[in-house]
Amino acid sequence: MSGALLTDLYQLTMAHAYFELGMHESAVFELFVRRLPGQRNFLIAAGLEPALGYLEGLRFTPEELSYLDGLGLFSARFLEHLAGLRFSGTVHALAEGTPCFAGEPLLRVTAPLLEAQLIESRLLNIVHFQTLIASKAARCVLVAGGRRLIDFGMRRAHEADAALWAARAAYLAGFDATATLEAARRFGIPASGTMAHSYIEAHDSEEQAFRHFVEVSRSPTTLLLDTYDTQRAARRVASLVQRLRAQGLAERVSAVRIDSGDLARESGAVRAVLDAHDCPAVRIVLSGGLDEYRIAQLLEERSPVDAFGVGTALDASTDAPVLDMAYKLQHYAGRPRRKRSAGKETWPGAKQVYRERDAGGVALRDALVLAEECAPGEPLLREVMRAGRTLGPAPALAAVREHCRSAVAELPDSLRTLGAAPPYAVVLSEGVRGLAAAAPRD
Repeated sequence: MSGALLTDLYQLTMAHAYFELGMHESAVFELFVRRLPGQRNFLIAAGLEPALGYLEGLRFTPEELSYLDGLGLFSARFLEHLAGLRFSGTVHALAEGTPCFAGEPLLRVTAPLLEAQLIESRLLNIVHFQTLIASKAARCVLVAGGRRLIDFGMRRAHEADAALWAARAAYLAGFDATATLEAARRFGIPASGTMAHSYIEAHDSEEQAFRHFVEVSRSPTTLLLDTYDTQRAARRVASLVQRLRAQGLAERVSAVRIDSGDLARESGAVRAVLDAHDCPAVRIVLSGGLDEYRIAQLLEERSPVDAFGVGTALDASTDAPVLDMAYKLQHYAGRPRRKRSAGKETWPGAKQVYRERDAGGVALRDALVLAEECAPGEPLLREVMRAGRTLGPAPALAAVREHCRSAVAELPDSLRTLGAAPPYAVVLSEGVRGLAAAAPRD
Protein backbone atom coordinates (compact mmCIF):
# COMPACT_ATOMS: atom_id res chain seq x y z
CA MET A 1 0.00 0.00 0.00
CA SER A 2 1.39 3.42 -0.99
CA GLY A 3 -0.73 5.39 1.45
CA ALA A 4 -2.40 7.44 -1.29
CA LEU A 5 -5.79 6.18 -0.12
CA LEU A 6 -5.12 7.21 3.47
CA THR A 7 -7.43 10.12 2.84
CA ASP A 8 -11.07 11.11 2.91
CA LEU A 9 -13.21 10.21 -0.07
CA TYR A 10 -14.13 13.82 -0.66
CA GLN A 11 -10.52 14.68 -1.44
CA LEU A 12 -10.79 12.37 -4.46
CA THR A 13 -14.23 13.57 -5.52
CA MET A 14 -13.07 17.20 -5.38
CA ALA A 15 -9.87 16.33 -7.23
CA HIS A 16 -11.97 14.60 -9.89
CA ALA A 17 -14.13 17.70 -10.28
CA TYR A 18 -11.07 19.98 -10.49
CA PHE A 19 -9.63 17.73 -13.20
CA GLU A 20 -12.79 17.56 -15.28
CA LEU A 21 -13.35 21.33 -14.98
CA GLY A 22 -9.78 22.18 -15.95
CA MET A 23 -9.05 23.92 -12.62
CA HIS A 24 -5.29 23.47 -12.66
CA GLU A 25 -4.03 26.87 -11.47
CA SER A 26 -1.73 27.32 -8.50
CA ALA A 27 -3.26 27.23 -5.03
CA VAL A 28 -1.97 28.14 -1.57
CA PHE A 29 -3.19 26.14 1.42
CA GLU A 30 -2.09 26.72 5.01
CA LEU A 31 -2.22 24.28 7.94
CA PHE A 32 -2.82 25.94 11.30
CA VAL A 33 -4.59 25.62 14.65
CA ARG A 34 -7.64 27.84 15.00
CA ARG A 35 -7.43 28.14 18.78
CA LEU A 36 -5.35 26.63 21.56
CA PRO A 37 -6.92 24.21 24.03
CA GLY A 38 -7.63 25.83 27.37
CA GLN A 39 -4.87 23.68 28.91
CA ARG A 40 -2.15 24.92 26.54
CA ASN A 41 -0.28 28.22 26.49
CA PHE A 42 1.66 27.21 23.38
CA LEU A 43 2.12 24.29 21.01
CA ILE A 44 5.25 22.61 19.64
CA ALA A 45 5.27 22.14 15.87
CA ALA A 46 6.13 18.54 15.02
CA GLY A 47 5.69 15.99 12.25
CA LEU A 48 7.39 17.90 9.43
CA GLU A 49 9.88 15.19 8.47
CA PRO A 50 7.28 12.41 8.03
CA ALA A 51 4.94 14.89 6.31
CA LEU A 52 7.59 15.70 3.71
CA GLY A 53 8.32 11.99 3.31
CA TYR A 54 4.64 11.43 2.55
CA LEU A 55 4.65 14.17 -0.09
CA GLU A 56 7.79 12.89 -1.78
CA GLY A 57 6.45 9.35 -1.91
CA LEU A 58 2.89 10.18 -2.99
CA ARG A 59 1.73 7.92 -5.84
CA PHE A 60 -1.17 5.61 -6.68
CA THR A 61 -0.45 1.91 -7.17
CA PRO A 62 -2.26 -0.19 -9.78
CA GLU A 63 -4.16 -1.92 -6.97
CA GLU A 64 -5.34 1.39 -5.55
CA LEU A 65 -6.38 2.66 -8.98
CA SER A 66 -8.27 -0.58 -9.58
CA TYR A 67 -10.15 -0.05 -6.32
CA LEU A 68 -11.04 3.53 -7.28
CA ASP A 69 -12.22 2.34 -10.68
CA GLY A 70 -14.49 -0.17 -8.99
CA LEU A 71 -16.24 2.58 -7.04
CA GLY A 72 -17.74 3.88 -10.27
CA LEU A 73 -17.17 7.50 -9.22
CA PHE A 74 -14.29 8.54 -11.43
CA SER A 75 -13.66 8.90 -15.14
CA ALA A 76 -11.04 6.81 -16.92
CA ARG A 77 -9.20 10.03 -17.86
CA PHE A 78 -8.94 11.05 -14.22
CA LEU A 79 -7.69 7.65 -13.11
CA GLU A 80 -5.08 7.77 -15.86
CA HIS A 81 -4.00 11.16 -14.53
CA LEU A 82 -3.69 9.75 -11.00
CA ALA A 83 -1.48 6.94 -12.30
CA GLY A 84 1.22 9.49 -13.13
CA LEU A 85 0.54 11.94 -10.34
CA ARG A 86 3.46 13.08 -8.18
CA PHE A 87 3.46 16.00 -5.78
CA SER A 88 5.16 18.89 -7.56
CA GLY A 89 4.59 21.75 -5.16
CA THR A 90 6.51 23.95 -2.73
CA VAL A 91 6.28 23.76 1.06
CA HIS A 92 7.25 26.39 3.61
CA ALA A 93 7.15 25.29 7.25
CA LEU A 94 8.07 26.01 10.82
CA ALA A 95 11.10 24.04 11.94
CA GLU A 96 10.10 21.06 14.06
CA GLY A 97 10.34 21.90 17.74
CA THR A 98 9.27 25.54 17.26
CA PRO A 99 6.69 26.89 19.72
CA CYS A 100 3.65 28.19 17.85
CA PHE A 101 0.28 29.78 18.50
CA ALA A 102 -3.27 29.99 17.19
CA GLY A 103 -3.67 31.20 13.63
CA GLU A 104 -0.04 30.71 12.65
CA PRO A 105 0.70 28.44 9.68
CA LEU A 106 2.74 25.40 10.61
CA LEU A 107 2.87 24.53 6.90
CA ARG A 108 2.20 26.53 3.74
CA VAL A 109 1.66 24.48 0.58
CA THR A 110 1.81 25.99 -2.91
CA ALA A 111 0.89 23.58 -5.70
CA PRO A 112 -1.60 22.97 -8.52
CA LEU A 113 -5.05 22.93 -6.94
CA LEU A 114 -5.67 19.21 -7.42
CA GLU A 115 -2.40 18.23 -5.72
CA ALA A 116 -2.73 20.71 -2.88
CA GLN A 117 -6.28 19.52 -2.17
CA LEU A 118 -5.53 15.82 -2.35
CA ILE A 119 -2.94 15.87 0.45
CA GLU A 120 -5.09 17.63 3.07
CA SER A 121 -6.30 14.70 5.15
CA ARG A 122 -2.98 12.90 5.48
CA LEU A 123 -1.03 16.08 6.23
CA LEU A 124 -3.46 16.91 9.03
CA ASN A 125 -3.27 13.32 10.28
CA ILE A 126 0.54 13.45 10.53
CA VAL A 127 1.10 16.97 11.83
CA HIS A 128 -1.86 17.00 14.22
CA PHE A 129 -0.83 13.92 16.17
CA GLN A 130 2.84 14.72 16.53
CA THR A 131 2.19 18.37 17.40
CA LEU A 132 -0.35 17.20 19.99
CA ILE A 133 2.11 14.81 21.68
CA ALA A 134 5.14 17.10 21.46
CA SER A 135 3.12 19.87 23.10
CA LYS A 136 2.10 17.55 25.94
CA ALA A 137 5.66 16.30 26.37
CA ALA A 138 7.06 19.84 26.50
CA ARG A 139 4.86 20.58 29.50
CA CYS A 140 6.21 17.53 31.33
CA VAL A 141 9.74 18.68 30.57
CA LEU A 142 9.06 22.16 31.92
CA VAL A 143 7.88 20.89 35.32
CA ALA A 144 10.33 17.99 35.70
CA GLY A 145 13.19 20.36 36.51
CA GLY A 146 15.84 18.43 34.61
CA ARG A 147 14.84 15.03 35.95
CA ARG A 148 14.90 12.16 33.49
CA LEU A 149 11.67 11.49 31.57
CA ILE A 150 10.83 8.18 29.90
CA ASP A 151 8.02 7.44 27.44
CA PHE A 152 6.05 4.46 28.80
CA GLY A 153 2.98 4.94 26.62
CA MET A 154 3.03 2.24 23.94
CA ARG A 155 0.48 -0.12 25.51
CA ARG A 156 -2.15 2.63 25.76
CA ALA A 157 -1.34 4.33 22.44
CA HIS A 158 -3.93 4.18 19.69
CA GLU A 159 -2.19 1.36 17.78
CA ALA A 160 1.40 0.75 16.71
CA ASP A 161 2.09 3.79 14.54
CA ALA A 162 0.78 6.08 17.26
CA ALA A 163 3.24 4.56 19.75
CA LEU A 164 6.17 5.07 17.37
CA TRP A 165 5.37 8.65 16.44
CA ALA A 166 4.51 9.56 20.03
CA ALA A 167 7.95 8.37 21.13
CA ARG A 168 9.56 10.53 18.44
CA ALA A 169 7.47 13.58 19.30
CA ALA A 170 8.15 13.21 23.02
CA TYR A 171 11.89 12.87 22.45
CA LEU A 172 12.14 15.96 20.26
CA ALA A 173 10.24 17.88 22.96
CA GLY A 174 12.78 16.87 25.62
CA PHE A 175 12.01 13.35 26.90
CA ASP A 176 15.17 11.32 27.49
CA ALA A 177 14.23 7.77 26.52
CA THR A 178 11.46 5.44 25.39
CA ALA A 179 10.40 1.97 26.43
CA THR A 180 9.18 1.32 22.86
CA LEU A 181 12.03 -0.64 21.33
CA GLU A 182 11.13 -0.14 17.67
CA ALA A 183 10.98 3.63 18.19
CA ALA A 184 14.39 3.48 19.82
CA ARG A 185 15.78 1.55 16.85
CA ARG A 186 14.10 3.60 14.14
CA PHE A 187 14.74 7.07 15.51
CA GLY A 188 17.90 6.59 17.54
CA ILE A 189 16.20 7.30 20.86
CA PRO A 190 17.77 5.81 24.01
CA ALA A 191 15.84 2.71 25.13
CA SER A 192 14.86 2.22 28.77
CA GLY A 193 13.14 -0.57 30.69
CA THR A 194 13.79 -3.64 32.82
CA MET A 195 11.00 -5.64 34.48
CA ALA A 196 7.29 -5.90 35.22
CA HIS A 197 5.44 -7.25 38.26
CA SER A 198 4.96 -10.58 36.51
CA TYR A 199 8.71 -11.20 36.69
CA ILE A 200 8.63 -10.86 40.47
CA GLU A 201 5.50 -13.01 40.74
CA ALA A 202 7.06 -15.76 38.61
CA HIS A 203 9.70 -16.34 41.31
CA ASP A 204 9.18 -18.07 44.63
CA SER A 205 10.37 -14.97 46.47
CA GLU A 206 10.97 -11.32 45.72
CA GLU A 207 14.52 -11.53 47.05
CA GLN A 208 15.26 -14.38 44.63
CA ALA A 209 13.75 -12.39 41.75
CA PHE A 210 15.98 -9.39 42.43
CA ARG A 211 19.10 -11.51 42.77
CA HIS A 212 18.45 -13.50 39.61
CA PHE A 213 17.72 -10.40 37.56
CA VAL A 214 20.93 -8.72 38.61
CA GLU A 215 22.92 -11.88 37.95
CA VAL A 216 21.73 -12.18 34.35
CA SER A 217 21.59 -8.47 33.47
CA ARG A 218 24.45 -7.28 31.32
CA SER A 219 24.23 -3.64 32.37
CA PRO A 220 23.19 -1.63 35.44
CA THR A 221 19.50 -2.24 36.02
CA THR A 222 16.36 -0.99 37.75
CA LEU A 223 14.41 -3.15 40.20
CA LEU A 224 10.65 -2.83 40.67
CA LEU A 225 9.63 -2.44 44.30
CA ASP A 226 5.87 -2.37 44.65
CA THR A 227 4.73 -5.90 43.78
CA TYR A 228 4.11 -6.79 47.44
CA ASP A 229 5.41 -4.32 50.03
CA THR A 230 7.42 -1.37 48.73
CA GLN A 231 9.45 -0.57 51.83
CA ARG A 232 10.29 -4.20 52.52
CA ALA A 233 11.41 -4.52 48.92
CA ALA A 234 13.63 -1.45 49.39
CA ARG A 235 15.33 -3.13 52.34
CA ARG A 236 15.91 -6.23 50.21
CA VAL A 237 17.45 -4.12 47.44
CA ALA A 238 19.71 -2.37 49.98
CA SER A 239 20.86 -5.73 51.30
CA LEU A 240 21.55 -6.94 47.77
CA VAL A 241 23.56 -3.81 46.96
CA GLN A 242 25.66 -4.30 50.08
CA ARG A 243 26.47 -7.88 49.04
CA LEU A 244 27.31 -6.71 45.52
CA ARG A 245 29.52 -3.97 46.93
CA ALA A 246 31.62 -6.60 48.71
CA GLN A 247 32.23 -8.11 45.25
CA GLY A 248 32.96 -4.73 43.66
CA LEU A 249 29.63 -4.84 41.77
CA ALA A 250 27.48 -2.30 43.61
CA GLU A 251 26.84 -0.39 40.37
CA ARG A 252 24.86 -3.35 39.01
CA VAL A 253 21.74 -1.86 40.68
CA SER A 254 21.34 1.65 39.32
CA ALA A 255 17.76 2.44 40.33
CA VAL A 256 14.49 1.26 41.81
CA ARG A 257 11.02 1.95 40.44
CA ILE A 258 7.75 2.57 42.28
CA ASP A 259 4.59 2.26 40.22
CA SER A 260 1.70 2.41 42.71
CA GLY A 261 0.49 3.69 46.04
CA ASP A 262 1.17 7.09 47.55
CA LEU A 263 4.21 7.89 45.42
CA ALA A 264 5.33 10.86 47.48
CA ARG A 265 5.21 8.94 50.77
CA GLU A 266 6.65 5.73 49.34
CA SER A 267 9.51 7.46 47.54
CA GLY A 268 10.45 9.32 50.72
CA ALA A 269 10.43 6.09 52.73
CA VAL A 270 12.45 4.24 50.08
CA ARG A 271 15.03 7.04 49.92
CA ALA A 272 15.39 6.87 53.69
CA VAL A 273 15.94 3.10 53.57
CA LEU A 274 18.52 3.34 50.79
CA ASP A 275 20.43 6.18 52.46
CA ALA A 276 20.38 4.41 55.84
CA HIS A 277 22.02 1.42 54.18
CA ASP A 278 24.68 3.49 52.40
CA CYS A 279 23.06 3.28 48.95
CA PRO A 280 22.93 6.97 47.94
CA ALA A 281 23.78 6.19 44.31
CA VAL A 282 20.64 4.11 43.77
CA ARG A 283 18.13 6.37 42.07
CA ILE A 284 14.33 6.40 42.32
CA VAL A 285 12.05 6.20 39.29
CA LEU A 286 8.33 6.91 39.68
CA SER A 287 5.60 5.80 37.27
CA GLY A 288 1.91 4.95 37.29
CA GLY A 289 -0.71 7.41 36.08
CA LEU A 290 1.69 10.34 35.82
CA ASP A 291 1.25 13.52 33.81
CA GLU A 292 2.66 17.04 34.11
CA TYR A 293 0.21 17.96 36.88
CA ARG A 294 1.08 14.91 38.99
CA ILE A 295 4.80 15.46 38.37
CA ALA A 296 4.47 19.04 39.58
CA GLN A 297 2.57 17.90 42.67
CA LEU A 298 5.17 15.25 43.53
CA LEU A 299 7.95 17.79 43.28
CA GLU A 300 6.00 20.29 45.38
CA GLU A 301 5.76 17.53 47.99
CA ARG A 302 9.56 17.21 47.78
CA SER A 303 9.51 13.62 46.59
CA PRO A 304 13.11 12.39 46.25
CA VAL A 305 12.69 11.32 42.64
CA ASP A 306 15.30 11.11 39.92
CA ALA A 307 13.17 10.09 36.92
CA PHE A 308 9.57 9.79 35.80
CA GLY A 309 7.93 7.27 33.48
CA VAL A 310 4.94 8.83 31.69
CA GLY A 311 2.59 6.60 29.72
CA THR A 312 -1.13 6.93 29.02
CA ALA A 313 -1.38 10.66 29.66
CA LEU A 314 1.41 11.29 27.17
CA ASP A 315 0.50 9.03 24.27
CA ALA A 316 -3.20 9.92 24.46
CA SER A 317 -2.69 13.56 25.58
CA THR A 318 -5.55 12.88 27.93
CA ASP A 319 -6.25 16.42 29.13
CA ALA A 320 -6.32 17.87 25.59
CA PRO A 321 -6.71 14.95 23.18
CA VAL A 322 -7.37 16.98 20.02
CA LEU A 323 -6.33 20.27 18.45
CA ASP A 324 -8.66 22.42 16.36
CA MET A 325 -6.33 22.10 13.39
CA ALA A 326 -7.33 23.04 9.85
CA TYR A 327 -5.90 23.12 6.31
CA LYS A 328 -7.53 25.89 4.30
CA LEU A 329 -7.33 27.44 0.85
CA GLN A 330 -5.91 30.98 1.11
CA HIS A 331 -5.12 31.87 -2.53
CA TYR A 332 -6.09 30.42 -5.91
CA ALA A 333 -5.66 31.45 -9.53
CA GLY A 334 -4.15 34.79 -8.59
CA ARG A 335 -6.89 35.81 -6.16
CA PRO A 336 -7.16 35.72 -2.35
CA ARG A 337 -9.68 33.23 -0.98
CA ARG A 338 -11.33 33.48 2.41
CA LYS A 339 -13.68 31.30 4.40
CA ARG A 340 -16.21 33.52 6.18
CA SER A 341 -18.11 30.91 8.22
CA ALA A 342 -18.99 32.21 11.69
CA GLY A 343 -16.29 31.19 14.17
CA LYS A 344 -14.14 29.67 11.40
CA GLU A 345 -13.08 32.70 9.41
CA THR A 346 -9.67 32.52 7.74
CA TRP A 347 -7.10 35.16 6.83
CA PRO A 348 -6.41 34.95 3.08
CA GLY A 349 -3.16 35.06 1.16
CA ALA A 350 0.19 33.30 1.48
CA LYS A 351 1.53 34.33 4.87
CA GLN A 352 4.73 34.46 6.91
CA VAL A 353 5.25 34.56 10.68
CA TYR A 354 7.84 36.88 12.22
CA ARG A 355 8.92 36.44 15.85
CA GLU A 356 10.22 39.52 17.61
CA ARG A 357 12.45 39.15 20.68
CA ASP A 358 13.67 41.59 23.29
CA ALA A 359 17.33 42.40 23.93
CA GLY A 360 17.58 39.35 26.20
CA GLY A 361 16.25 36.98 23.54
CA VAL A 362 12.79 36.52 25.07
CA ALA A 363 9.92 36.33 22.58
CA LEU A 364 7.82 39.50 22.66
CA ARG A 365 5.22 38.95 19.95
CA ASP A 366 4.59 37.31 16.60
CA ALA A 367 3.40 39.08 13.47
CA LEU A 368 1.28 37.33 10.85
CA VAL A 369 2.05 39.09 7.58
CA LEU A 370 1.74 38.47 3.86
CA ALA A 371 4.64 36.48 2.45
CA GLU A 372 5.95 39.49 0.55
CA GLU A 373 5.81 41.76 3.62
CA CYS A 374 8.50 42.23 6.26
CA ALA A 375 8.19 42.76 9.99
CA PRO A 376 10.57 43.12 12.94
CA GLY A 377 12.16 39.89 14.09
CA GLU A 378 12.91 36.51 12.54
CA PRO A 379 10.84 34.89 9.77
CA LEU A 380 9.85 31.44 10.99
CA LEU A 381 8.50 29.74 7.86
CA ARG A 382 11.32 28.41 5.71
CA GLU A 383 11.17 26.78 2.30
CA VAL A 384 11.72 23.06 2.87
CA MET A 385 10.42 21.55 -0.40
CA ARG A 386 10.50 22.77 -3.99
CA ALA A 387 9.09 21.07 -7.08
CA GLY A 388 8.11 18.13 -4.88
CA ARG A 389 11.61 17.49 -3.55
CA THR A 390 13.00 18.26 -0.11
CA LEU A 391 15.75 20.85 0.03
CA GLY A 392 18.54 18.90 1.65
CA PRO A 393 18.55 16.22 4.33
CA ALA A 394 16.28 16.47 7.34
CA PRO A 395 18.00 17.70 10.51
CA ALA A 396 19.02 15.00 12.96
CA LEU A 397 16.48 14.36 15.69
CA ALA A 398 19.08 15.43 18.28
CA ALA A 399 19.35 18.81 16.53
CA VAL A 400 15.55 19.17 16.48
CA ARG A 401 15.51 18.37 20.19
CA GLU A 402 18.11 21.05 20.92
CA HIS A 403 16.22 23.59 18.81
CA CYS A 404 13.06 22.84 20.79
CA ARG A 405 14.88 23.21 24.11
CA SER A 406 16.32 26.60 23.19
CA ALA A 407 13.12 27.87 21.55
CA VAL A 408 10.97 26.98 24.57
CA ALA A 409 13.53 28.70 26.81
CA GLU A 410 12.92 31.90 24.83
CA LEU A 411 9.22 31.98 25.70
CA PRO A 412 8.04 34.38 28.40
CA ASP A 413 7.97 32.84 31.88
CA SER A 414 4.20 33.23 32.03
CA LEU A 415 3.77 30.78 29.14
CA ARG A 416 6.12 28.16 30.58
CA THR A 417 3.77 27.22 33.39
CA LEU A 418 0.88 24.80 33.73
CA GLY A 419 -1.61 27.50 34.63
CA ALA A 420 -3.52 29.58 32.10
CA ALA A 421 -1.52 32.60 30.99
CA PRO A 422 -2.52 35.80 29.19
CA PRO A 423 -2.48 34.98 25.47
CA TYR A 424 0.78 35.54 23.64
CA ALA A 425 0.44 38.43 21.18
CA VAL A 426 0.02 37.47 17.51
CA VAL A 427 -0.63 40.65 15.52
CA LEU A 428 -2.01 40.88 11.99
CA SER A 429 -0.39 43.14 9.43
CA GLU A 430 -2.36 45.77 7.53
CA GLY A 431 -1.64 43.79 4.39
CA VAL A 432 -3.41 40.71 5.75
CA ARG A 433 -6.37 42.77 6.95
CA GLY A 434 -6.61 44.58 3.63
CA LEU A 435 -6.54 41.32 1.68
CA ALA A 436 -9.26 39.91 3.90
CA ALA A 437 -11.50 42.87 3.14
CA ALA A 438 -10.90 42.42 -0.60
CA ALA A 439 -11.41 38.66 -0.71
CA PRO A 440 -14.52 37.42 -2.58
CA ARG A 441 -17.72 37.07 -0.58
CA ASP A 442 -19.61 34.96 -3.10
